[in-house]
Amino acid sequence: MTQASEKNRERLKFEESEYFRERMKIRHRIEEKNGELKEAHGLRRADSRGLVAMELQMYFTAFVANVKRITKLAEPVTQ
Repeated sequence: MTQASEKNRERLKFEESEYFRERMKIRHRIEEKNGELKEAHGLRRADSRGLVAMELQMYFTAFVANVKRITKLAEPVTQ
């Protein structure tokens, strides 16, 4: 039988907290958007070299995804 280290006990105690539970409730929404950026918008692979280039790619990709969402929300509902 193994004994949990102090660090592991602290982590387990944190995972039982209300703060942790609240954060986990919204995590799936965030992960869903990150998955869309990677799968549908090419964020899985860097276009250029370097951290600055990757940051720019991330910002532009997020901008495009947000504009896509805004235009979809702004479309008039036809019946």
